[in-house]
Amino acid sequence: MRIAELHATPMTAPLHAPFGIATGAQAAAENVLVRIVLDDGTVGLGEAAPFAAVNGETQAATLAAIDSARALIVGRDPRGVRALAVDLGREIAAAASARCAVQAAVLDAVCRRARLPLWAYFGGGREVLVTDYTITTGTLAEAKAAAKQIAARGFRTIKLKVGGVPLAEDRDRIGAIVAAAPGLDLLLDGNCGVRSPADALLLVRTANDAGARVVLFEQPLAKDDHAGQRALVEQSPVPIAADESAGSLADVVAIARDRRAHVVNLKCMKSGLVEAYDMAITAKACGLGLMIGAMVESELGLSVSACLAAGLGGFDFVDLDTHMFFAKSPAVAGFVQRGPAIDVGPITLGHGASVR
Repeated sequence: MRIAELHATPMTAPLHAPFGIATGAQAAAENVLVRIVLDDGTVGLGEAAPFAAVNGETQAATLAAIDSARALIVGRDPRGVRALAVDLGREIAAAASARCAVQAAVLDAVCRRARLPLWAYFGGGREVLVTDYTITTGTLAEAKAAAKQIAARGFRTIKLKVGGVPLAEDRDRIGAIVAAAPGLDLLLDGNCGVRSPADALLLVRTANDAGARVVLFEQPLAKDDHAGQRALVEQSPVPIAADESAGSLADVVAIARDRRAHVVNLKCMKSGLVEAYDMAITAKACGLGLMIGAMVESELGLSVSACLAAGLGGFDFVDLDTHMFFAKSPAVAGFVQRGPAIDVGPITLGHGASVR
């Protein structure tokens, strides 16, 4: 079994509105499609989703990174995906989304050839995940309208982007969202944009006073503010998740050792698919909770992450909703979605996703 061909092409798609977080916004998904062809003609697909506001990666840099690693990939046995991941880590260390896309495409091809679903390859822990729905940065009116739509579609958890604006604006948005969608759980996401532990605690109190149940506060503080993270973990009445702070296996070990978070948000685009698997196993062993998230990914990238989370099991928080922000998606999901429920059970070969 050998990898015969590697193709990487731009996969750009419009969004309904810019996907805004505390550190910036993305007006369109400027992703990359990776296609692996094995020597018997089996095809595997992967998606890279660079997000410059998060990790500085761009579509052009991702394409260049994959092209530079072509000689490393073509001709090797795809069943050695872990060895490939190690080599890619040396060759294109700064291009995590590129490494993720290649690894996903290789595993998709291997599983399709073996007639095995990717969620079963990862352990077959469960078949159904329940995702939240995100309200990105924006105006008060936009937040209220989005909250009403989310509740009407049957979602039970709203993920709200906070930070990067005056604290009063976030407090007003929280109050408006809780009033517009009473009874829904609230997951706050700061994307490193909250200034201090005191401000983070104030936002939690604001939500609680408005009648919301805050289930998690994701990365409120800067990723290198280790002292602030430890202080917040000690004081917070709700679990704190590490996202930008958790980009590698070494990060997970350090977070657990220093008690800087209760939960780790795994995104395959941050670390590569193989290392994300290792991070999940290590986080579990260290007593950390698990969350699965994504960059601005289509159904292709999300199908991979859903297979990983479902296959491993044990993910208490699921944030796989970015495909619903696409105005015209270039991909078709492998999973079946009913409201907030993402079912990987119908996938029979690889991650099951395809491109239009």
